[in-house]
Amino acid sequence: MRKSYNNKSGISITMFTALAAIYFSVVMNVPFYKELQSIFLSLEEVKSGFVISIPLFLFFALNIVFSLFSWPRITKPFFVILVILSSMVCYAEYNYGVMFDKDMITNIVETDAGEASAYLSFYALVWVLAIGVTPAIFIMRCTIQPAGKVWLPLLRDKLISITVSVISLAIIFVFYYQDYASVGRNNSYLRKLIIPTQYVYSLSGYVKEQYFSSPIPYVKLGEDAKQSDLAIHQSLDKPSVFIFVVGETARAQNYQVNGYGRKTNPYTAEQGVISFLDVASCGTATAISVPCMFSNLSHHTFDRDIAEHQDNVLDVLKRAGVDVLWKDNDGGDKGVAKNVKYIEVDRRGNNKLCNGSTCYDMSLVESIGKDIDEMKGNRMIFLHLIGSHGPTYFQRYPKEMAYFQPDCARSDIENCKTENIINSYDNTIRYTDYVLSKVIETLKEKSDQYNTAMMYVSDHGESLGENGVYLHGLPYRFAPDYQKKVPLMVWLSDGFKQAKSINASCLREKAMEAGHYSHDNIFHSLLGVMDIETRVYQPDNDIFSSCRMQ
Repeated sequence: MRKSYNNKSGISITMFTALAAIYFSVVMNVPFYKELQSIFLSLEEVKSGFVISIPLFLFFALNIVFSLFSWPRITKPFFVILVILSSMVCYAEYNYGVMFDKDMITNIVETDAGEASAYLSFYALVWVLAIGVTPAIFIMRCTIQPAGKVWLPLLRDKLISITVSVISLAIIFVFYYQDYASVGRNNSYLRKLIIPTQYVYSLSGYVKEQYFSSPIPYVKLGEDAKQSDLAIHQSLDKPSVFIFVVGETARAQNYQVNGYGRKTNPYTAEQGVISFLDVASCGTATAISVPCMFSNLSHHTFDRDIAEHQDNVLDVLKRAGVDVLWKDNDGGDKGVAKNVKYIEVDRRGNNKLCNGSTCYDMSLVESIGKDIDEMKGNRMIFLHLIGSHGPTYFQRYPKEMAYFQPDCARSDIENCKTENIINSYDNTIRYTDYVLSKVIETLKEKSDQYNTAMMYVSDHGESLGENGVYLHGLPYRFAPDYQKKVPLMVWLSDGFKQAKSINASCLREKAMEAGHYSHDNIFHSLLGVMDIETRVYQPDNDIFSSCRMQ
């Protein structure tokens, strides 16, 4: 005799769903409550009933959502995966203030094993084991009543549960709609902290965009691109060599040359570099900023799908006859250098500058002189640094370069004192400055053979605990300036200035202007300074154009 749905041993699916909703609304959303607390502390008055209603609101809302995904055979595997992933998201949100929108998902997917290992720590492991793996084990071991062939009781119970949840939400809104509307509208980023809805939504959007979107036809840009007659003539006598250094996670606020009170730029300060004081990044994560800065799309119009299906400035330079090389020490070029010569630092090689999983940035510079000599005509080399990539800041500089002490020699930086984190971060900026000075020294040594120049700009900035936020990757409109303001420095040899008719004093004055420069200038500045003639070039967006004597 077949037993019915209701008299099987174990808990019902609807009860399991409710328990899961309680767990997520109380435990997994601790980062959400942490942020709410800081908001409430800034308000003059908050209704106690409104505060009490928030976890109830989350419970009823999640109960509705979970009811749509809790069905026989899929309930256990679905929630096991969900609870483990959510524990990781919870750790990152609570300790670093990370928000998991689609751009962050893209950044995570494109992070290589070496970068990912930097986020592993004993503290993170304990966190995930405690609130992710342990409940996952409970889910696997618990007995859930199977529906068998009797679906009506299951559907009835689900309908009752969802109806009660909807009515409860309506009652909450009747009493506290104005409070929810006020807090929500003034702090719209809060929804990005709710677990698991936000990251699941972002992940589904990423999958849809990557695998289920209509193919975009590839567009070639600058098909008319060519070097000017003067540039070609000069290349026969004394070619131009321009090294473009792509920084990683360096924020402008910690640069001595920009007014910072610590000696973070002692090496380039003696090299006569020109520092641009107010430069905005295109994004707050490498996966967006790097493709964007080399695209002819602006920050406001940038779409990665479009950018991946059209030429960038490297492609236009190559088409015009410039010899282009990309050297990488940061886990990949994000598709930017797919059509040019590419060299990646071998982290596993017998290199004193590498430890098997990461390398110091001097590994990019050791052979740069040889790289220059092996190229032909006018040359452009892109160096992609690992720079100040966190949270393992201490792994970005050798011990002998740990100038600011004590530093934070661990990956779970949230357990370090703020001053130690800043010391470690400033050490990375200082070491990057050392690397840049070595690039300049190499270019000086080559100045008899070539007209040499260097430009350095970071992809995005970094938060170091301000307002409880660490690392980077917040949605751009919510991100603090620490994540959006980046350093941009230029060094020009006398030969390069003469060959390109650049007035250095004029450029220094332009560099002091506020609110004028961003990653949007990179595409056109590189075309302009290499004398590329093409319809896609816009002189108004070229930082050099107004300081070139005609």
